[in-house]
Amino acid sequence: MTGYILLAILAMALSVPLFLVFGAGSAAIAFDVLGLPLHTLMQVSFDAMTKQVLVSIPIFIFAGAVMLHGGSARRLVDLGMAMVGHLPGGMAVALILAIGIFSAISGSILASIVAIGSVMMPPMIEKGYPKPFVVVLTASAALIDALIPPSNTAIIFSAITHVPVSKTFAAGVFPGLVLMGLLLVYSMWYCRHIPRSPVSPWGVRVRALIAAGPALLLPVLILGGLYQGFMTPAESASVASIYAILLGRLIYRELTWQGFKRSLRATAETTTAIFAIIAMAVYFSIILTYTKTPQSIIAFFVEYNIGPLSFMLLAGLTFLILGTFLEVVPVFYLTVPIFYPLCLAMKIDPLQFYVYMVGLVGLGMLTPPVCVGLYTASAVIREPPSRAFRAVPGFMLVGLVYAGIVLAFPWLSVWLPGFM
Repeated sequence: MTGYILLAILAMALSVPLFLVFGAGSAAIAFDVLGLPLHTLMQVSFDAMTKQVLVSIPIFIFAGAVMLHGGSARRLVDLGMAMVGHLPGGMAVALILAIGIFSAISGSILASIVAIGSVMMPPMIEKGYPKPFVVVLTASAALIDALIPPSNTAIIFSAITHVPVSKTFAAGVFPGLVLMGLLLVYSMWYCRHIPRSPVSPWGVRVRALIAAGPALLLPVLILGGLYQGFMTPAESASVASIYAILLGRLIYRELTWQGFKRSLRATAETTTAIFAIIAMAVYFSIILTYTKTPQSIIAFFVEYNIGPLSFMLLAGLTFLILGTFLEVVPVFYLTVPIFYPLCLAMKIDPLQFYVYMVGLVGLGMLTPPVCVGLYTASAVIREPPSRAFRAVPGFMLVGLVYAGIVLAFPWLSVWLPGFM
């Protein structure tokens, strides 16, 4: 087995696609070492991809893509600028708030970066905001998307652990607001010397609010129907997609046939990447099950009297390290099957563990070598990613403060789900 593990590490070092590393390496161990038949692996992979809760992922991604091409994202940015553009770091504040609202529509981190970043980043740079700060801010603010529902990470966590997705969605609300607040404070402090925009007249604010009103209604439709029990996640995603199409075509009249096709293409590409990893990563879960690895780790923690706090700190360090090399989805499939039983054994609420994990894994989107969020934000303005790295430490500190807060105050993640 050791030889297969070393080959998998070598494959990742050679930039072999991650789903192939997961699939080929884990399948080889399952077939050759554990003696499992190939048809069992194929059946487990098929079952993993056809879970009902995962159906909503591509639909939410599509809704976000349509909002981008249909003009809704620009209206949200205009509203943010009209309301808070005059504050210290006003454009940064507007970007964070716009991404926060867009997060309640789209389930994709990268979609938020492209949708809001493509509108906000160029004018921010023109107004004197440092390019490295703008790039890293956009990538960091998009992490709100991983917490504010609907969130693809919440759906995947629920698919792995069987925690109701409505509870996982609810768990991310307050931590998402905490992360947003920390980013706002840091951005206002960092940009305090940048010249401010004039205060927008009330007439401009009202017009911006009216223009963004139809787009602001979409999160109410999604979350209201979900939490009231009227719709499942897949149904709420479908309603969001239909509403986004009607909004872009009939109200804003900016959704063209080309924009619709680009939305479909973006949805297909993102969904393919996610489900390829899901299909292959499940083989790793089979290995953990047959080798009883989680039980062995639990016995180790019990034997050495390692408490919940020490466990959370060690897990956090693991997430920080893995996040620098892997994207969020594979990290979830790599670690959750191991850590989830440990949380139950140590009486740690899985929802608190989820929001803690998301924040630390998300920091990996900012740190090399596999900083997907930072690369995406850099590509929007064609800025070399290497130039943006010097702005990363400040946002890393924000992420660590966030992790400390959700660790110290468990009620942030468990209070609201208690009403589900």
